Amino acid sequence: MPVYILAIESSCDDTSAAVFADTTMLSNIVANQQVHKDFGGVVPELASRAHQQNIIPVISKALDTAKIDKKMLQAVAFTRGPGLLGSLLVGTSFAKAFALGLNIPLIEINHLQAHVLAHFIQDKDEQRVVPQFPFLCLTVSGGHTQIVLVRDYFDMEIVGQTIDDAAGEAFDKSAKILGLPYPGGPYIDKNAKAGKPVFTFAKPLVPGLNYSFSGLKTSFLYFLRDQLKENQLFIEENMNDLCASMQKSIIDILMDKLLKAAKHYNIREIAIAGGVSANSGLREAILGLKESHHYNVYIPQFQYTTDNAAMIAVAGYVKYLQGNFAGQEMAPYSRGGI
Repeated sequence: MPVYILAIESSCDDTSAAVFADTTMLSNIVANQQVHKDFGGVVPELASRAHQQNIIPVISKALDTAKIDKKMLQAVAFTRGPGLLGSLLVGTSFAKAFALGLNIPLIEINHLQAHVLAHFIQDKDEQRVVPQFPFLCLTVSGGHTQIVLVRDYFDMEIVGQTIDDAAGEAFDKSAKILGLPYPGGPYIDKNAKAGKPVFTFAKPLVPGLNYSFSGLKTSFLYFLRDQLKENQLFIEENMNDLCASMQKSIIDILMDKLLKAAKHYNIREIAIAGGVSANSGLREAILGLKESHHYNVYIPQFQYTTDNAAMIAVAGYVKYLQGNFAGQEMAPYSRGGI
């Protein structure tokens, strides 16, 4: 008899609920918040209010899609943190009340660990190959850029991370400089496919396995400033090449440290996770390691790259088997690592 778990994700601006039978996804519903586009970024207060409006319809749809009655559930997993505290409070509070009402266990999940464990999600109609422990996971999003050494499901160590901006932030801020809409990362990716990386920008010299993207962003800004002095239409005339050049610069920085980590730890299992793992250029670079270095590489499906409850559910299933449950006194946290 499978273990049915309801999972709730509300760490930022997406309200998501999923129902799993063991590690198999039965439903994964995500409600996006469009209101933030007018502000060029997520507004925490608006996000928490939208979560309050979305959470009941999203959970109801997740149960209906999975064809599961709530009385069949054996646990409720939820994102405890890190994330926006107001948003997390909505998901945490609902999860507590729902679990209490059904008299079933509550499972708290670290958002960053869940991104890594998204690789273990199985679809009903397809058995996917999963990473073998230990493996390295490059976790890249708008808020985090980390190289994670994964020894076991919840035995993870950050061996490299950004000392300033995240890679996703570099994508979005570069897009904003170019006058592209928010979130800018997908627009950079789209335009880059039609361009060539003919421009070069300063790359950081950071020791060890850590990253830095603030200098690259500054170099990009100054480059455009100087070019616009000569030609006010420079951005418009070179948009695709600028996007391709910036994207290549970011990916080169990411891949350089990832390769160093793989050699240092002598690991041939390489994965990527997080919102930026949807970037086509980064996916191609990771797939290239399979041929150039004969690594085993793992890329999540697009629906599991951004924040979603499916990754919370699969992490919750592992904790369920371990009997690792949370109490009603559990409070969310806004900051924290893996």
